[in-house]
Amino acid sequence: MDQQLEISRLRKQIERHNHLYFVKARPEISDNEFDQLMKELRQIESKNPNLRTQDSPTQRVGSEPVKEFGTVSHKVPMLSLGNAFNANDLKIWYQRITKVIGEKEINLTCELKYDGLAVSLFYQDGIFIRGATRGNGTSGENITSNLRTIRSIPLRLKSPVPYRLEVRGEVYFPKSKFELFNTQRIEQGLSTYSNPRNTAAGSLRQLDPSITSSRPLDVYVYGIGWSSEEISDKQSESLLHLQKMGFKINPNNEVSYSLEEAINYYNKWTQNRMNLDYDCDGIVVKVDNLELQSQLGTVGREPRWAIAYKFPAAQTTTRLLSISVNVGRTGSINPYAILEPIDVGGVTIKQATLHNEDYIKTKDLRVGDWVVVERAGEVIPHIIRSDVFRRDGSESIFSMPKDCPSCDGPITRDIEESAAYCLSSSCPDQLVRLLEHFVSKTAMDIEGMGPKLAELLIRNNLIKDVADIYYIEIEDLLDLDGMGPKKASNLMNSIQTSKDRSLSRLLSALGISNVGVEVAKVIAERFETIRKISEVSETEMSLIPSVGPKIASNIIQYFQNVANQIVINKLIEADVNITEPTPRHSTVTQVLQGLRFVVTGRLDKYSRAMVQELITEQGGLVGNSVTSRTNYLISGEDSGSKLADASRLGIPILTEEEFTALIEQSQF
Repeated sequence: MDQQLEISRLRKQIERHNHLYFVKARPEISDNEFDQLMKELRQIESKNPNLRTQDSPTQRVGSEPVKEFGTVSHKVPMLSLGNAFNANDLKIWYQRITKVIGEKEINLTCELKYDGLAVSLFYQDGIFIRGATRGNGTSGENITSNLRTIRSIPLRLKSPVPYRLEVRGEVYFPKSKFELFNTQRIEQGLSTYSNPRNTAAGSLRQLDPSITSSRPLDVYVYGIGWSSEEISDKQSESLLHLQKMGFKINPNNEVSYSLEEAINYYNKWTQNRMNLDYDCDGIVVKVDNLELQSQLGTVGREPRWAIAYKFPAAQTTTRLLSISVNVGRTGSINPYAILEPIDVGGVTIKQATLHNEDYIKTKDLRVGDWVVVERAGEVIPHIIRSDVFRRDGSESIFSMPKDCPSCDGPITRDIEESAAYCLSSSCPDQLVRLLEHFVSKTAMDIEGMGPKLAELLIRNNLIKDVADIYYIEIEDLLDLDGMGPKKASNLMNSIQTSKDRSLSRLLSALGISNVGVEVAKVIAERFETIRKISEVSETEMSLIPSVGPKIASNIIQYFQNVANQIVINKLIEADVNITEPTPRHSTVTQVLQGLRFVVTGRLDKYSRAMVQELITEQGGLVGNSVTSRTNYLISGEDSGSKLADASRLGIPILTEEEFTALIEQSQF
C-alpha cells in the first residue's frame, strides 16, 4: 500500500469529520470511530516521520512546551473599535460616515460582538502557518502552537484560496462547556475560574499547548486582515467565501439596508443574547462595501467604518452591607459601598463606588438596603438605586465621618463642593496616592517607583512627604525586599534625572486640587519661579485665563499650609528645578497656537508627558478631559472612555503620526 496515498486519504476523512463536528455541528460518525481514524493516521506517521507535515490533524497537539512567546508584527494593524451606548450614538456615527461618503444611505453588516480574545490567523498556500494575539494592535504574541489545538481552526483550507491570507477571529469559551469545565476542576480538587472570557485568554497563553488542548475553546472568524488576492468587494460576501474555505462563521450575521434595520438587529439580540452559548456584549456595525471602508479609513486606532454598539450594562440586585471611605491623593474622602458578593456579568462584585456624600443622599441609599448594581461599560460597578419597597426598618442612614480614617485629622467640606477633604499633608493614605501621582509620567516621571514600592518606602519610614524621594540613599533601597543593586541603581538615576523637570511638571506633581498639566503650564509661564507663585495674591491668581477663583483659592491654600512650605523648601534644598523656561516668542504664527488637546492611551514614539510638552511649546493647551472645547484628541493604544467621548462629540482624533505631522508644520 502506498503510505503517502493512505495518509492523504485518512487526513481528508479526518478533516471532513472534524469540520462537520466542530464547525457545522453535524457529526456523521461516533467519537469512537473518529478516534480510530486518528489512531490509524498516527501509526502510519510514526512509521514514516518524513511524511508528517504541519497541517496534519495529528499536529494539533504536537508541540513541546515553549519557554516564552515570540512577537508577531501585524502587516495590517488590528484596530480597536469606537463604542456607541445608545441609538443616538449610533445615529451620530452613521450621519458622520454618510456625510463623508456623500450618500444618504449605505448597506451595513451587523455582527455579534463576542467577548473573547481577538486573534490573527495566517495561511500560506492554504496551510495554517502562524497565529497571534491582537497585542497592542501592531504586534502580538506568537501563539501558533496553542491555536492549532482549536478544532474549529482549519489547518488546511479548501480550494480555491489566495496564496497568502490573514484572517481575524475571536477565540471564546462556550458557556455550556465552561460550566462542565469548572465542575470537573472541583472534582479534581482544583480552583474554579470566574468567567469564560478570562479563561479563554488564559488558556491561549499557556506555555504548554497540551493544557490549551484540554480546554474546549472555539472560534468565530469575522473578517480578512489582508490577502494577496481580492476575494470580494463586500464584507458580507467575504465572510461567505471564508466559510467555503473551511472557517467557522457566525450564523447570526446579517446585512442591514438602513440604519433602522441595524437598530432592530441590536434590539433583537438585546432580548435574546442570553440564549447564546457564548458571552456577547454588543453588536458590531460595519460598512458593508469594502471600497467605502477604504475611503473612510481610520481615526487614531479606530476604523471610521465600524462601531461597537454595546448592550446595556449588566445589572443585578444585592444587599448594601456597609459604607466605608478611603482617602484620595488630594485628601478627598471617598465613600464606597461594601456589598454582599454577587455575580454581575460573570464577575464577582463586592464593592461599588459611591462618589461623594451628595450622591448617597440623592439616591437615598441606606446601609441594609437592597440595591441594583450595574457594571458601567461592563467594567466599573456602581449602584443605580435602592429598592425602597423592600425596607423593613432595620436600615440606617450613612453619615460622613468627622475625622480622617487614616490620620484622625479633621475633615472639612467647602459649601460649594460635593467632596469632603482631609487637609493634613502627613496623612498616610493621602501620601501613598499623592506619591503615585508625583512619580507618574505626566508629573515627575520617575520610572521604577510604582505603587507597591511607594507603599514599602512609606511603611519603612523612608518617605514622609514627596520631597523625601530626593533624600533616599541607595543603601536604603538595598535593604528593601526584592530590591537588587541594578534595580536600585536604575531608580536612583531616574530620581536624579527627574530633578531637571520643568516647574510646570513639578507644580502639576504636587497634587493641588484641580491643577492639572494645562493649568500648571499657564501658571508656571506667568510667574516663572515657585517662589513667586507662593507669594502671589488670590485675586491676582484668579485673573489668569483658565485659572479662575476656585483654582486660585486651592493654590493659595496649598502654599499657605506650613507642612507644604516645608515640602517646597526641601525640594529646593535637594536641587529640584523650580523655574520655568521663558517661552520663545516667534514672529511666525504657530500651527498649535490656542488649540486644545487631550492625550490618551499608550504611544510608541513619545511618552504622553513628552507629547504634552511639545503641545505647550508650540502654543497649544493640554486638557485632562474631552469637552466640546477640545480641538483634538491624540489617541494611542488602549485608549479608554476619552476616545468614546471624542467620537460622540465629533472631536477630530489624531494618531501619533498625525500629531507629529502637525508639529512639523509648526516649525516652518
